Amino acid sequence: MSLRINSEAPDFTAETTQGEIKFHEWIGDGWAILFSHPKDFTPVCTTELGYMAGLQPEFAKRNTKIIGLSVDPVTSHGKWAADIEETQGHKINYPMIGDPELKIAKLYDMLPEQSGASSEGRTAADNATVRTVFLIGPDKKIKLMLIYPMSSGRNFDEVMRALDSIQLSAKHNVATPVNWKPGQDVIIPTSVSEEQAKQKYPGGFKTLKPYLRVVGQPR
Repeated sequence: MSLRINSEAPDFTAETTQGEIKFHEWIGDGWAILFSHPKDFTPVCTTELGYMAGLQPEFAKRNTKIIGLSVDPVTSHGKWAADIEETQGHKINYPMIGDPELKIAKLYDMLPEQSGASSEGRTAADNATVRTVFLIGPDKKIKLMLIYPMSSGRNFDEVMRALDSIQLSAKHNVATPVNWKPGQDVIIPTSVSEEQAKQKYPGGFKTLKPYLRVVGQPR
C-alpha cells in the first residue's frame, strides 16, 4: 500500500504505553502526528522523543495529539522512557505504540512485506526506513510526510511550522511562501479569482504577478 498526501491514514488497533487504542478513534475530531522509530534505545531517537515531549503543550494548543511508534514491545518502551527523561529532561506523557510484529510499519509502507513478522533479532539498520513523520487531519487524511535517515535528527520545529501553515490554509484557503512563519504575509491561491480576492480582502492585496498575489495573514 503506497501512501501519499491526501491518502487516508490507515486505521489500526494497537497496544501503547497508555493502553490499547483504535487510531482513528484516538485522533477524534482533531489533528495528530504519528512519528516512528526503528528501534528502542537508539541515540538519535532518544533526543527526538524527548524534544517532542517538550513541545507537547504547543501541539495541544493547536488541537494536535502526538504519538510515537517503535517496532519494539511496549514493555521496552517503558524502560526507554526512563532513559529519555533522564537524559533529555522531559517526561513522555504521550503514548508510544508497540509494533513488535511490524504490522503498523508495514501498514504505513515503512517496511516491505518480506521483512518478517517479528522485531526480535532485527537491528535498527534493518528498520532504518521506520523514520517517518505523518501529520494527519481531522478527516483522517495524511497532510504531510517527512522521512529522515537514522543519522539525522528530525526538525520538529519545522513540523510545528508546517502544522501552522496547513491549519491556516485549511481555515482560510491561503498558501504560505518559502520559510513562512506565523504572522507573515501569505499567498492567495490561483484557485481564488481576482473578483473573489477583492471581496475576501477589501483592504487590498499586492499583485507581484497575476499568479503571485500576497496579502497579510488572516486572523
